[in-house]
Amino acid sequence: MSVGDIAGLIAAIAFVLLVGVLAVPLVKLGRVLDEARLSVKELTDHSVPILDETAATVASTNVQLTRVDTITTAAVSVSENVSALTSLFAATVGGPMVKVAAFSYAVRRAFGGLSGQGKSGR
Repeated sequence: MSVGDIAGLIAAIAFVLLVGVLAVPLVKLGRVLDEARLSVKELTDHSVPILDETAATVASTNVQLTRVDTITTAAVSVSENVSALTSLFAATVGGPMVKVAAFSYAVRRAFGGLSGQGKSGR
């Protein structure tokens, strides 16, 4: 064996050792990627039902909001009707009631003044 043969043999052995040393991290990286794939699959399997439930909840909420909108519209209509009725009552009954109250106050004041003149000396 010559020196060149020995150098070639040493280089081949070093290359085999280098390949062996590099193979260990590659095998570990493969395991990490397998675990990541399994984690993503499990996450996807659990996320799909949650998304389905969320879609059903949103649909139900939209139905309820439609009902609330209907109720609110009816409440606004009732409120407007009550306001109109109050205005009508105030216009038809309020004015005459004020006049009657003023008249009765004036009558009481007049009778009070007539009966009170002799007593108080006015």
